[in-house]
Amino acid sequence: MKNIKLFIYVSIIAYTLISCTNSLIGDEGELDEDIYLNYETVTDLELPFEEEWYVFNGGKTHKEGAHHFTTRGGGERYAIDFVIVVDTEISNGILRKIHSGDGKKNEDHYCFGKRLNAPGDGKITEVVNNIDDNQPGTMNRDQPGGNYIIIDHLNGETSILAHLKKGSIMVAVGDTVVKGQEVGKTGNSGSSGAPHLHYQLQGTSGRLGGLGLPAQFLNYYEDDVLVEREEPVRGQKIRKN
Repeated sequence: MKNIKLFIYVSIIAYTLISCTNSLIGDEGELDEDIYLNYETVTDLELPFEEEWYVFNGGKTHKEGAHHFTTRGGGERYAIDFVIVVDTEISNGILRKIHSGDGKKNEDHYCFGKRLNAPGDGKITEVVNNIDDNQPGTMNRDQPGGNYIIIDHLNGETSILAHLKKGSIMVAVGDTVVKGQEVGKTGNSGSSGAPHLHYQLQGTSGRLGGLGLPAQFLNYYEDDVLVEREEPVRGQKIRKN
């Protein structure tokens, strides 16, 4: 089996890729309350994109994801970051890249401008659509979510899709959406160092800071293996069935 280089960033952007959070606190993700670790998602969720994507952050430990223990019970606790990668064979393994060229332009990144869908049925309760996209390697910490939407699934759960491309969101507050409906495009707005999709499931709060919950998606391929119900974990390649 070929060695896969985990350093998927080879340009000056380095590890600014998914810096949606600042410092980590807590127990290093080894243990946490059973109510969170054993939570079963109520909404029938499907992956919110087309094509094959890579899980850059996702899981229930520090090793798997950088978001989850920034604050106890915070909205980003089990958030997932997705990018698109292209594998290139090198002499001693495989190099995963998220962009072509030097990656200094958003358009260099394979996921920038890609279609994003509603992961489940619900009602749009909040939309921000006018935040400029960052130049890769810089961030807008004053507006951390950037362009985002909140979908209330009307069952105690809400979905947030964040860092979307400026002006790409095609739904408005009060709209009803169905699973798989296009809602916007991947961007690089807010507290984001490079284009990616930030997804989080949380309890109903109407704001970004609700109670973060694990998100189990239905019927998708995980490293080419069909799974019926799973939570994406860092390092996996996933796509819809």
